[in-house]
Amino acid sequence: MPSSKNPTVVEATAAGTAVSTAIESLPTSKQILYSFGQLGTSIAVNIVAVALVFFYLPPDSAELPELITTSTFLGVLNALVLVAASGRLLDAVTDPIVANLTDRSTNPRGRRIPFMGKAGLPVAVFLVMMFVPPTSSTSGWNIVWLVVVQAGFYVSLTFYLTPFYALTPDMGHTPNERLNLATWTSVTFALGIVVAGSTPLLAAALEDGAGLSPLRSFQAAVAILAVLALFLMYIPVFTIDERRYSSGEPSSTPVLAALRESFSMPDFRRLVLAEFTYFTGLTIAQTGLLFYVTVLLEQEEELVASLLAVLVVGSLLFFPFVNLAARRFGKKPLIVMSLVWMALVFLGVLWLGKLAIDPIAQAYLLIIALSVPVAFLSVLPFATLCDVAEYDSQRSGQAREGMFVAARTFMQKGGQTTGILLFAALTTFGRDVGDDLGIRLSGIAGFALCVTAAMFFLSYRANVIEAVEPNASAD
Repeated sequence: MPSSKNPTVVEATAAGTAVSTAIESLPTSKQILYSFGQLGTSIAVNIVAVALVFFYLPPDSAELPELITTSTFLGVLNALVLVAASGRLLDAVTDPIVANLTDRSTNPRGRRIPFMGKAGLPVAVFLVMMFVPPTSSTSGWNIVWLVVVQAGFYVSLTFYLTPFYALTPDMGHTPNERLNLATWTSVTFALGIVVAGSTPLLAAALEDGAGLSPLRSFQAAVAILAVLALFLMYIPVFTIDERRYSSGEPSSTPVLAALRESFSMPDFRRLVLAEFTYFTGLTIAQTGLLFYVTVLLEQEEELVASLLAVLVVGSLLFFPFVNLAARRFGKKPLIVMSLVWMALVFLGVLWLGKLAIDPIAQAYLLIIALSVPVAFLSVLPFATLCDVAEYDSQRSGQAREGMFVAARTFMQKGGQTTGILLFAALTTFGRDVGDDLGIRLSGIAGFALCVTAAMFFLSYRANVIEAVEPNASAD
């Protein structure tokens, strides 16, 4: 069976004659506009990753009220751990369902963008609601609120991100085009981390300038950034004509069969297991950053915005080298080396605040060291996933890009949730100045996770996946 992804699409005219319509390559200007959607979702996702634990379980120095109980269950599970876990339970169902809906869509505007258009507003609304609990003191109602609103946020995010990511293999018709798209979206994802990391800085400015309380200023900062994220998410929706650039035709495979066939590929399983463990470690670093600064280094929380800016700038400097190095050396060895490097960086958390150098210098040294693996791991795993999706499309004749993306995003979100869970659980062993064991243990956890991810990826058969030529016939 020939692949359903061809450089030309045959359409029937009103007279009944068949004409061949060439699928256009996505120009650089459109690639940039497409990547703005990633910037918007990155702001939303990273506000949750950076600020949710800090907002609901703040350290004593933050001057924020404690909004949920710190009581633990089974020794280490606090309420926020359980709430964060519940927020992702729906993903087990919604990710493959949304992916299959987009893969099989016959919407005349395309398979992906119409879904994105409907999802952007709910993402922004639920993001704000997550930081506006019903009471401003410790209450069980806040837990119930967070369970419901967080579920709405992640379901809405699925309806945007799954079709968004599926557009990369849809519109990237060669490995280099897919690598370029992955690079642009990685740049904007990194910029989103900086914007999200400015939440405490913006909150402090609102507190000083508008006279708001610490709680209200934090909520206002989240609302302002949510509006910005909403605007950015709609840029690709209104500027890209999907049918001009995508050659993917609707799949006929039902959801369960598509999911089963995706996970039946050993190399895909290796890839997503590595992604799961890596994102767990990365989320520990994101969630822990405010605590590393305020607890281990005893600095003001506003320093986080500067650190994230350095992280992004450092990563951006390496992005051109990532693209060139991947073409020369291949993606797999660079991914493995980056995971090992990140594992070593995590060990540095154990010594933060204990070295005989300025605490601020310690923070910047750690972030600069982290920027190198982040640059490689922001681009190459997603480009690798697109290669896997293309491999399956050429071999099976079914364009199931959405299902591969859904499985990957589910594992990513599972990793992000696990990272929040793990970090929140570790805080029960100490999260304040002078009682910081839990914060330091997060460095050991991150080290173990990144080493595990590297081991998973060592068995990925890049030579097999990347050997398939475009438009090859199925076996």
